Amino acid sequence: MFTVEKIDGESRARAGLLTTPHGNVETPVFMPVGTQGTVKTVSPQELHTLGAQIILSNTYHLYLRPGDRLIQEAGGLHRFIGWPHPILTDSGGYQVFSLAELCKVNDEGVRFQSHLDGSYHDFTPEGVVDIQRNLGSDVMMVLDECSPYPCAHEIAVKANERTIRWAERSLNRYLETDPPLGLQQYIFGIVQGSTYQTIREVSTKRLVEMAFDGYGIGGLAVGEPRIVMLEMIEYCIDLLPKEKPRYLMGVGKPEDIVEAIALGVDLFDCVIPTRNGRNGTVYTREGKLVVKNRHFEKDFIPIDELCQCYTCQHFSRAYIRHLFQAEEILGLRLATIHNLHFYMTLIREARQAIIKGSFQKWKETFLNQYSSETSIHS
Repeated sequence: MFTVEKIDGESRARAGLLTTPHGNVETPVFMPVGTQGTVKTVSPQELHTLGAQIILSNTYHLYLRPGDRLIQEAGGLHRFIGWPHPILTDSGGYQVFSLAELCKVNDEGVRFQSHLDGSYHDFTPEGVVDIQRNLGSDVMMVLDECSPYPCAHEIAVKANERTIRWAERSLNRYLETDPPLGLQQYIFGIVQGSTYQTIREVSTKRLVEMAFDGYGIGGLAVGEPRIVMLEMIEYCIDLLPKEKPRYLMGVGKPEDIVEAIALGVDLFDCVIPTRNGRNGTVYTREGKLVVKNRHFEKDFIPIDELCQCYTCQHFSRAYIRHLFQAEEILGLRLATIHNLHFYMTLIREARQAIIKGSFQKWKETFLNQYSSETSIHS
């Protein structure tokens, strides 16, 4: 399933190959988020042209609408949404806790109210595996309980213990069932533990004993200081098996992705490039700018003059600002296309640098040029 092709000599960064029934994925890789079976404002063809190799969809949302059984009847998620390449589905646990109006958690699972119509539903570790079996995703994630930040040590311990029990039940369900669509699916465990090293150590070691196909590092980028986030990532990486893929869940600022690659992370996902694009924030090699602001009213250069994306090759900042002011959908699309191109280019360059043995130099060059703060002219 996963092969490490090259490890950087000056860091833990690594280039690998994730093999799935719907194609190979070169890592490190960024997965655009297609929560409801679509990456907002862009088509599958555009995603492929941008260089996306794998996308992420959400079990919670697809279960509620249109329903996993309908998707199975349609031939699986790939066929239903017109995306023939790999798909990872998260468990929906985070959405249950964050979106459901009423949510009751116990050792059996989670009972929640739909954010759509208020109807009641139950998620169990076994049921979430069954839903993802019906969806036919290439990689499925176990149901877990993500601790809020900040939280008391005892709360994080309790959530982690429940996550471990759920992981074991998920794995057992996975092993006793066959893919209804006939194609191999893989299952990843999720490391939790908030910002407590001792809890993360317990979580990682217990999950590694279960021999999942890969491992997600969850519960980060939820408000904790950046230095703490990086410390937790490094600590977990030290304990995870080198031969298995490592997926950092929901972390997506460009500077954080670069640092996490250096620590040995293989897969990333985040709504940042698409959500920010729809809100008029775009990314350049020097940092972010808010293209819909008045400063760009008469700015007739591209978002990034060095960028080769469709947006930058054909349109100016002034025009894109006009589209946002006029509330034209094209503005959202062009900003999203640019941001996804930026992320895909960033990840591709990181991989190439690892293979060439120049990752550390590439990383320093990027971070020295890139500003995490929004441009003063935005």
